[in-house]
Amino acid sequence: MASWLSLVWANLARRKLRLFFTLASIAVAFLMFGLLEALRGSLAGSVSLAGADRLITMSKISIIQPLPRSYLEKARGVAGVEAVASFNWFGGVVKDGRTQIPVYATEPAKFLAMYPEVKISAAETTAWLNDRQGAIVGPLLANEYGWQVGDKVPLRSTIYRQENGADTWEFNIHAIYDVIGGAGWDKGSVVFDYDYFNESLQFGRNSIGWLVVKVADPREAEQVSHRVDALFANSSAETKTATERAFIKQATEQVGNIGALLISVVSAVFFTMLLVTANTIAQSVHERTNEFGVMKTLGFTDRSLLALVVSESLLLTLVGGAIGMALAYVAAQALATTVKQFLPVFGIGLRTVVVAPLLMVAMGLIAGAWPAAIAMRLRITDALRRGA
Repeated sequence: MASWLSLVWANLARRKLRLFFTLASIAVAFLMFGLLEALRGSLAGSVSLAGADRLITMSKISIIQPLPRSYLEKARGVAGVEAVASFNWFGGVVKDGRTQIPVYATEPAKFLAMYPEVKISAAETTAWLNDRQGAIVGPLLANEYGWQVGDKVPLRSTIYRQENGADTWEFNIHAIYDVIGGAGWDKGSVVFDYDYFNESLQFGRNSIGWLVVKVADPREAEQVSHRVDALFANSSAETKTATERAFIKQATEQVGNIGALLISVVSAVFFTMLLVTANTIAQSVHERTNEFGVMKTLGFTDRSLLALVVSESLLLTLVGGAIGMALAYVAAQALATTVKQFLPVFGIGLRTVVVAPLLMVAMGLIAGAWPAAIAMRLRITDALRRGA
Protein backbone atom coordinates (compact mmCIF):
# COMPACT_ATOMS: atom_id res chain seq x y z
CA MET A 1 0.00 0.00 0.00
CA ALA A 2 2.83 2.39 0.91
CA SER A 3 4.64 1.70 -2.37
CA TRP A 4 1.39 2.27 -4.28
CA LEU A 5 0.85 5.64 -2.61
CA SER A 6 4.48 6.55 -3.26
CA LEU A 7 4.01 5.77 -6.94
CA VAL A 8 0.79 7.80 -7.09
CA TRP A 9 2.34 10.80 -5.35
CA ALA A 10 5.50 10.62 -7.47
CA ASN A 11 3.36 10.84 -10.61
CA LEU A 12 1.50 13.86 -9.26
CA ALA A 13 4.67 15.63 -8.13
CA ARG A 14 6.39 15.52 -11.51
CA ARG A 15 5.08 19.00 -12.28
CA LYS A 16 5.38 20.65 -8.90
CA LEU A 17 4.05 24.05 -9.98
CA ARG A 18 0.99 22.48 -11.57
CA LEU A 19 0.47 20.34 -8.48
CA PHE A 20 0.70 23.41 -6.23
CA PHE A 21 -1.89 25.41 -8.16
CA THR A 22 -4.26 22.45 -8.43
CA LEU A 23 -4.04 21.76 -4.70
CA ALA A 24 -4.53 25.48 -4.03
CA SER A 25 -7.68 25.62 -6.15
CA ILE A 26 -9.13 22.57 -4.39
CA ALA A 27 -8.19 23.97 -0.98
CA VAL A 28 -9.88 27.29 -1.75
CA ALA A 29 -13.02 25.46 -2.90
CA PHE A 30 -13.27 23.52 0.35
CA LEU A 31 -12.36 26.59 2.40
CA MET A 32 -15.38 28.35 0.91
CA PHE A 33 -17.52 25.26 1.40
CA GLY A 34 -16.52 24.98 5.06
CA LEU A 35 -17.22 28.64 5.85
CA LEU A 36 -20.53 28.71 3.98
CA GLU A 37 -21.59 25.52 5.76
CA ALA A 38 -20.60 27.10 9.07
CA LEU A 39 -22.82 30.08 8.22
CA ARG A 40 -25.73 27.86 7.21
CA GLY A 41 -25.32 25.68 10.27
CA SER A 42 -25.11 28.62 12.64
CA LEU A 43 -28.31 30.14 11.26
CA ALA A 44 -30.09 26.80 11.44
CA GLY A 45 -28.70 26.30 14.94
CA SER A 46 -30.03 29.66 16.06
CA VAL A 47 -33.50 28.62 14.91
CA SER A 48 -33.24 25.27 16.69
CA LEU A 49 -32.28 27.04 19.94
CA ALA A 50 -35.66 28.74 20.06
CA GLY A 51 -38.18 27.58 22.65
CA ALA A 52 -41.47 26.14 21.45
CA ASP A 53 -43.33 27.78 24.34
CA ARG A 54 -42.03 31.33 23.79
CA LEU A 55 -43.42 34.11 21.62
CA ILE A 56 -41.78 37.36 20.55
CA THR A 57 -43.91 40.51 20.53
CA MET A 58 -42.45 43.54 18.80
CA SER A 59 -43.64 46.67 17.05
CA LYS A 60 -45.66 46.01 13.91
CA ILE A 61 -43.49 48.58 12.14
CA SER A 62 -40.02 47.25 13.03
CA ILE A 63 -38.14 45.68 15.90
CA ILE A 64 -36.17 48.91 16.31
CA GLN A 65 -39.42 50.77 17.00
CA PRO A 66 -39.93 50.85 20.80
CA LEU A 67 -43.05 49.76 22.66
CA PRO A 68 -44.53 51.31 25.83
CA ARG A 69 -43.41 49.56 28.99
CA SER A 70 -47.04 49.31 30.06
CA TYR A 71 -47.45 46.52 27.48
CA LEU A 72 -45.54 44.25 29.86
CA GLU A 73 -48.35 44.05 32.41
CA LYS A 74 -51.11 44.16 29.80
CA ALA A 75 -49.70 41.17 27.94
CA ARG A 76 -49.48 39.19 31.16
CA GLY A 77 -53.26 39.34 31.45
CA VAL A 78 -53.90 37.66 28.09
CA ALA A 79 -55.51 34.21 28.31
CA GLY A 80 -52.96 31.44 27.85
CA VAL A 81 -49.97 33.57 28.89
CA GLU A 82 -47.86 32.15 31.70
CA ALA A 83 -45.12 34.79 31.96
CA VAL A 84 -43.82 37.90 30.18
CA ALA A 85 -40.41 39.58 30.16
CA SER A 86 -39.28 42.73 28.37
CA PHE A 87 -35.94 43.34 26.67
CA ASN A 88 -34.00 46.34 25.40
CA TRP A 89 -31.00 46.06 23.10
CA PHE A 90 -28.33 48.16 24.81
CA GLY A 91 -25.92 48.36 21.89
CA GLY A 92 -23.07 47.58 24.24
CA VAL A 93 -19.39 48.07 23.53
CA VAL A 94 -16.61 47.28 25.96
CA LYS A 95 -15.16 50.64 26.97
CA ASP A 96 -12.26 51.69 24.72
CA GLY A 97 -13.18 48.82 22.41
CA ARG A 98 -14.87 48.66 19.00
CA THR A 99 -16.55 45.26 18.97
CA GLN A 100 -20.22 45.33 19.88
CA ILE A 101 -21.35 42.62 22.29
CA PRO A 102 -24.89 41.41 23.12
CA VAL A 103 -26.09 43.40 26.14
CA TYR A 104 -29.74 43.31 27.26
CA ALA A 105 -31.73 45.29 29.82
CA THR A 106 -34.51 43.23 31.39
CA GLU A 107 -36.15 42.37 34.71
CA PRO A 108 -33.78 39.88 36.40
CA ALA A 109 -36.44 37.77 38.12
CA LYS A 110 -38.61 37.62 35.01
CA PHE A 111 -35.59 36.76 32.87
CA LEU A 112 -34.62 33.79 35.03
CA ALA A 113 -38.22 32.56 35.01
CA MET A 114 -38.44 32.94 31.24
CA TYR A 115 -35.16 31.12 30.55
CA PRO A 116 -34.83 28.34 33.16
CA GLU A 117 -31.97 26.89 31.12
CA VAL A 118 -29.83 29.82 32.29
CA LYS A 119 -28.22 28.58 35.51
CA ILE A 120 -26.67 30.58 38.34
CA SER A 121 -26.43 29.67 42.02
CA ALA A 122 -29.00 30.71 44.61
CA ALA A 123 -26.47 33.04 46.24
CA GLU A 124 -25.66 34.65 42.89
CA THR A 125 -29.36 35.05 42.14
CA THR A 126 -29.94 36.82 45.45
CA ALA A 127 -26.95 39.11 44.91
CA TRP A 128 -28.13 40.02 41.41
CA LEU A 129 -31.71 40.72 42.45
CA ASN A 130 -30.55 42.96 45.31
CA ASP A 131 -28.14 45.09 43.26
CA ARG A 132 -29.60 47.49 40.69
CA GLN A 133 -26.18 47.75 39.05
CA GLY A 134 -25.84 43.98 38.99
CA ALA A 135 -25.29 41.97 35.83
CA ILE A 136 -24.66 38.39 34.78
CA VAL A 137 -22.40 37.49 31.87
CA GLY A 138 -21.97 34.47 29.63
CA PRO A 139 -18.84 32.30 29.79
CA LEU A 140 -17.76 33.25 26.26
CA LEU A 141 -17.51 36.93 27.16
CA ALA A 142 -16.01 36.18 30.58
CA ASN A 143 -13.25 34.13 28.97
CA GLU A 144 -12.60 36.65 26.23
CA TYR A 145 -12.34 39.71 28.47
CA GLY A 146 -11.11 38.04 31.65
CA TRP A 147 -14.18 39.04 33.65
CA GLN A 148 -14.79 37.48 37.05
CA VAL A 149 -17.52 37.61 39.68
CA GLY A 150 -17.03 40.78 41.71
CA ASP A 151 -15.61 42.85 38.84
CA LYS A 152 -17.01 46.29 38.08
CA VAL A 153 -17.30 46.57 34.30
CA PRO A 154 -17.98 49.77 32.30
CA LEU A 155 -19.97 49.26 29.09
CA ARG A 156 -20.59 51.97 26.52
CA SER A 157 -23.89 52.19 24.63
CA THR A 158 -23.93 53.06 20.95
CA ILE A 159 -27.63 53.98 21.23
CA TYR A 160 -28.52 55.52 24.57
CA ARG A 161 -27.29 58.44 26.67
CA GLN A 162 -27.67 59.22 30.35
CA GLU A 163 -29.21 62.47 31.55
CA ASN A 164 -25.74 63.91 32.10
CA GLY A 165 -24.76 63.07 28.52
CA ALA A 166 -22.56 60.10 29.42
CA ASP A 167 -22.76 57.01 27.23
CA THR A 168 -21.21 54.56 29.71
CA TRP A 169 -22.88 52.53 32.46
CA GLU A 170 -21.02 50.57 35.14
CA PHE A 171 -22.11 47.08 36.15
CA ASN A 172 -21.20 44.73 38.99
CA ILE A 173 -20.75 41.16 37.79
CA HIS A 174 -22.58 38.81 40.16
CA ALA A 175 -22.51 35.60 38.12
CA ILE A 176 -21.06 33.90 35.08
CA TYR A 177 -24.07 31.91 33.96
CA ASP A 178 -24.20 28.56 32.26
CA VAL A 179 -26.80 27.29 29.78
CA ILE A 180 -28.08 23.77 30.42
CA GLY A 181 -29.87 21.78 27.76
CA GLY A 182 -28.45 23.53 24.69
CA ALA A 183 -31.56 25.57 23.97
CA GLY A 184 -32.90 29.08 24.43
CA TRP A 185 -30.29 31.55 25.58
CA ASP A 186 -26.73 31.88 24.28
CA LYS A 187 -23.47 31.86 26.23
CA GLY A 188 -22.14 35.20 25.05
CA SER A 189 -24.39 37.93 26.49
CA VAL A 190 -24.58 40.45 29.31
CA VAL A 191 -27.93 40.78 31.11
CA PHE A 192 -28.67 43.59 33.56
CA ASP A 193 -31.50 45.34 35.43
CA TYR A 194 -33.86 47.44 33.32
CA ASP A 195 -34.70 49.79 36.21
CA TYR A 196 -31.06 50.84 36.63
CA PHE A 197 -30.91 51.55 32.92
CA ASN A 198 -34.32 53.24 32.64
CA GLU A 199 -33.99 55.69 35.54
CA SER A 200 -30.92 57.38 34.08
CA LEU A 201 -32.00 57.66 30.43
CA GLN A 202 -31.87 60.97 28.60
CA PHE A 203 -34.44 59.73 26.06
CA GLY A 204 -36.55 56.61 25.56
CA ARG A 205 -37.54 56.30 29.21
CA ASN A 206 -40.28 53.74 30.00
CA SER A 207 -39.90 52.16 26.56
CA ILE A 208 -38.98 48.58 25.76
CA GLY A 209 -37.61 46.90 22.67
CA TRP A 210 -39.70 43.73 22.62
CA LEU A 211 -41.54 41.26 24.82
CA VAL A 212 -40.89 37.56 25.27
CA VAL A 213 -44.14 35.79 26.14
CA LYS A 214 -44.22 32.29 27.60
CA VAL A 215 -47.40 30.38 26.82
CA ALA A 216 -48.92 27.82 29.16
CA ASP A 217 -49.53 25.35 26.31
CA PRO A 218 -47.18 25.40 23.27
CA ARG A 219 -49.98 23.90 21.16
CA GLU A 220 -51.93 27.14 21.62
CA ALA A 221 -49.02 29.42 20.72
CA GLU A 222 -50.64 30.67 17.51
CA GLN A 223 -53.94 31.49 19.21
CA VAL A 224 -52.16 33.30 22.05
CA SER A 225 -50.14 35.35 19.57
CA HIS A 226 -53.37 36.51 17.90
CA ARG A 227 -54.82 37.48 21.29
CA VAL A 228 -51.76 39.54 22.18
CA ASP A 229 -51.86 41.42 18.87
CA ALA A 230 -55.61 41.93 19.19
CA LEU A 231 -55.06 43.53 22.60
CA PHE A 232 -52.90 46.25 21.08
CA ALA A 233 -54.75 46.62 17.77
CA ASN A 234 -55.72 50.16 16.75
CA SER A 235 -53.32 51.62 19.34
CA SER A 236 -50.48 54.04 18.66
CA ALA A 237 -48.05 51.12 18.90
CA GLU A 238 -49.55 48.04 17.28
CA THR A 239 -47.68 44.78 17.67
CA LYS A 240 -46.68 41.73 15.69
CA THR A 241 -46.31 38.48 17.63
CA ALA A 242 -44.74 35.25 16.40
CA THR A 243 -43.15 32.17 17.91
CA GLU A 244 -39.53 32.57 18.90
CA ARG A 245 -38.56 30.08 16.22
CA ALA A 246 -40.48 31.91 13.50
CA PHE A 247 -39.03 35.21 14.64
CA ILE A 248 -35.43 33.99 14.41
CA LYS A 249 -36.10 32.26 11.10
CA GLN A 250 -37.59 35.43 9.65
CA ALA A 251 -34.62 37.44 10.87
CA THR A 252 -32.17 35.06 9.17
CA GLU A 253 -34.18 35.08 5.94
CA GLN A 254 -33.82 38.86 5.78
CA VAL A 255 -30.20 38.34 4.75
CA GLY A 256 -31.32 36.08 1.91
CA ASN A 257 -32.01 32.44 1.25
CA ILE A 258 -28.82 31.00 2.69
CA GLY A 259 -29.62 27.50 1.43
CA ALA A 260 -30.01 28.63 -2.18
CA LEU A 261 -26.94 30.86 -1.91
CA LEU A 262 -24.88 28.00 -0.52
CA ILE A 263 -25.96 25.61 -3.28
CA SER A 264 -25.31 28.09 -6.09
CA VAL A 265 -21.92 29.25 -4.84
CA VAL A 266 -20.65 25.80 -3.90
CA SER A 267 -21.90 24.33 -7.19
CA ALA A 268 -20.06 26.97 -9.20
CA VAL A 269 -16.88 26.59 -7.17
CA PHE A 270 -16.89 22.80 -7.27
CA PHE A 271 -17.65 22.73 -11.00
CA THR A 272 -14.61 24.92 -11.61
CA MET A 273 -12.54 22.75 -9.28
CA LEU A 274 -13.73 19.66 -11.13
CA LEU A 275 -12.56 21.08 -14.46
CA VAL A 276 -9.19 22.10 -13.02
CA THR A 277 -8.61 18.69 -11.43
CA ALA A 278 -9.73 16.77 -14.50
CA ASN A 279 -7.46 18.91 -16.68
CA THR A 280 -4.50 18.26 -14.38
CA ILE A 281 -5.03 14.50 -14.45
CA ALA A 282 -5.65 14.51 -18.22
CA GLN A 283 -2.40 16.40 -18.84
CA SER A 284 -0.53 13.99 -16.59
CA VAL A 285 -1.95 10.99 -18.47
CA HIS A 286 -1.10 12.55 -21.85
CA GLU A 287 2.50 13.20 -20.77
CA ARG A 288 2.88 9.57 -19.66
CA THR A 289 1.37 7.86 -22.70
CA ASN A 290 4.65 6.13 -23.51
CA GLU A 291 5.06 5.02 -19.90
CA PHE A 292 1.61 3.46 -19.90
CA GLY A 293 2.61 1.48 -22.98
CA VAL A 294 5.74 0.23 -21.23
CA MET A 295 3.73 -0.66 -18.11
CA LYS A 296 1.28 -2.69 -20.18
CA THR A 297 4.22 -4.43 -21.82
CA LEU A 298 5.52 -5.33 -18.35
CA GLY A 299 2.20 -6.90 -17.42
CA PHE A 300 0.10 -4.09 -15.89
CA THR A 301 -3.54 -4.75 -16.67
CA ASP A 302 -6.08 -2.23 -17.91
CA ARG A 303 -7.71 -2.28 -14.48
CA SER A 304 -4.43 -1.54 -12.70
CA LEU A 305 -3.86 1.52 -14.91
CA LEU A 306 -7.44 2.60 -14.29
CA ALA A 307 -6.87 2.26 -10.54
CA LEU A 308 -3.58 4.19 -10.77
CA VAL A 309 -5.10 7.20 -12.51
CA VAL A 310 -8.19 7.25 -10.30
CA SER A 311 -5.94 6.99 -7.24
CA GLU A 312 -4.01 10.04 -8.41
CA SER A 313 -7.23 11.99 -8.81
CA LEU A 314 -8.51 10.87 -5.41
CA LEU A 315 -5.24 11.69 -3.64
CA LEU A 316 -5.26 15.12 -5.24
CA THR A 317 -8.78 15.98 -4.08
CA LEU A 318 -8.32 14.42 -0.63
CA VAL A 319 -5.09 16.29 0.11
CA GLY A 320 -6.37 19.58 -1.29
CA GLY A 321 -9.73 19.14 0.41
CA ALA A 322 -8.12 18.33 3.76
CA ILE A 323 -5.99 21.48 3.54
CA GLY A 324 -9.07 23.53 2.68
CA MET A 325 -11.14 22.13 5.54
CA ALA A 326 -8.28 22.69 7.99
CA LEU A 327 -8.11 26.32 6.87
CA ALA A 328 -11.90 26.58 7.16
CA TYR A 329 -11.75 25.29 10.74
CA VAL A 330 -9.07 27.81 11.70
CA ALA A 331 -10.96 30.65 9.98
CA ALA A 332 -14.25 29.65 11.64
CA GLN A 333 -12.59 29.62 15.06
CA ALA A 334 -11.18 33.09 14.42
CA LEU A 335 -14.50 34.44 13.12
CA ALA A 336 -16.56 32.92 15.94
CA THR A 337 -15.45 35.61 18.38
CA THR A 338 -16.26 38.41 15.94
CA VAL A 339 -19.75 37.21 15.00
CA LYS A 340 -20.84 35.70 18.31
CA GLN A 341 -23.26 38.54 19.03
CA PHE A 342 -25.20 37.63 15.88
CA LEU A 343 -24.30 33.95 15.41
CA PRO A 344 -23.58 32.42 18.82
CA VAL A 345 -23.14 28.88 17.45
CA PHE A 346 -20.86 29.69 14.49
CA GLY A 347 -18.45 26.86 13.71
CA ILE A 348 -17.74 23.74 11.64
CA GLY A 349 -20.42 21.20 12.51
CA LEU A 350 -20.58 17.42 12.37
CA ARG A 351 -22.59 17.49 9.13
CA THR A 352 -19.79 19.41 7.40
CA VAL A 353 -17.15 17.02 8.75
CA VAL A 354 -19.09 14.08 7.29
CA VAL A 355 -20.10 15.65 3.97
CA ALA A 356 -16.69 17.14 3.09
CA PRO A 357 -14.82 13.81 2.68
CA LEU A 358 -17.71 12.42 0.65
CA LEU A 359 -17.46 15.42 -1.67
CA MET A 360 -13.70 14.95 -1.95
CA VAL A 361 -14.13 11.31 -2.96
CA ALA A 362 -16.95 12.11 -5.40
CA MET A 363 -14.95 14.90 -7.03
CA GLY A 364 -11.89 12.69 -7.26
CA LEU A 365 -13.81 9.87 -8.93
CA ILE A 366 -15.56 12.17 -11.39
CA ALA A 367 -12.42 14.15 -12.27
CA GLY A 368 -10.37 10.99 -12.79
CA ALA A 369 -12.96 8.94 -14.66
CA TRP A 370 -12.30 10.16 -18.22
CA PRO A 371 -8.46 10.33 -18.01
CA ALA A 372 -8.48 6.86 -16.39
CA ALA A 373 -10.64 5.49 -19.21
CA ILE A 374 -8.18 6.90 -21.77
CA ALA A 375 -5.24 5.24 -20.00
CA MET A 376 -7.09 1.94 -19.75
CA ARG A 377 -8.02 1.86 -23.44
CA LEU A 378 -4.55 2.63 -24.73
CA ARG A 379 -3.16 -0.01 -27.05
CA ILE A 380 0.48 -0.86 -26.46
CA THR A 381 1.54 -0.13 -30.05
CA ASP A 382 -0.20 3.27 -30.09
CA ALA A 383 1.24 4.22 -26.70
CA LEU A 384 4.81 3.31 -27.67
CA ARG A 385 4.48 5.01 -31.06
CA ARG A 386 3.36 8.30 -29.46
CA GLY A 387 6.36 8.29 -27.18
CA ALA A 388 8.81 7.53 -29.96
